[in-house]
Amino acid sequence: MKHVGLFGGTFDPPHMGHLLIAKYLLHETTLNEIWLIPTYIPPHKEVAATASKHRLKMLQLMIENEAEQIYVCPIEIDRGGTSYTIDTVTILQESYPSYTFSFIIGGDQVNYLPQWKNIDKLKQMIQFIGIERPNVSWQHVPFVKKVNVPLINISSTKVREMIQANRPFEHYVPEKVYQYIKEHQLYGYRKHP
Repeated sequence: MKHVGLFGGTFDPPHMGHLLIAKYLLHETTLNEIWLIPTYIPPHKEVAATASKHRLKMLQLMIENEAEQIYVCPIEIDRGGTSYTIDTVTILQESYPSYTFSFIIGGDQVNYLPQWKNIDKLKQMIQFIGIERPNVSWQHVPFVKKVNVPLINISSTKVREMIQANRPFEHYVPEKVYQYIKEHQLYGYRKHP
């Protein structure tokens, strides 16, 4: 039975930290594959800064030369509307009945899980894997399996802020993502003087 880790997020933009998490989990857990699932409209945070077509393309570019066990799954973008995990997991379990799914979530988001749509049903359907973050605690969410990934101190928010401030950001994103952001002038990118 194939064990797939569903790694959801806005990926706005995808960065080296996302790639590191996926690779680490493939190596250190029972996951056979990681499916990166970009949200269309995230239910628990602000609307993405960039159109879904750009976020999807950047994810595809990010994994182009990576291990075959990392894939992009555009299910939420294809479906449109607000991206609820319960809907995604239900469809995937119906489509792949022989697979087991886990859902990967950043430690900073774990405390919001009790507010997720149909969370009681969802936690019976899948295992949650929480990526530990410095200074973040979630002892009161016992159904999440903690994994400590050696993280780069980077976030999509930080990358966007660096681009808007016209500061170098090429070390935080894969080369093809960097070139795509420049080419499409995303996040307020402008050439250095």
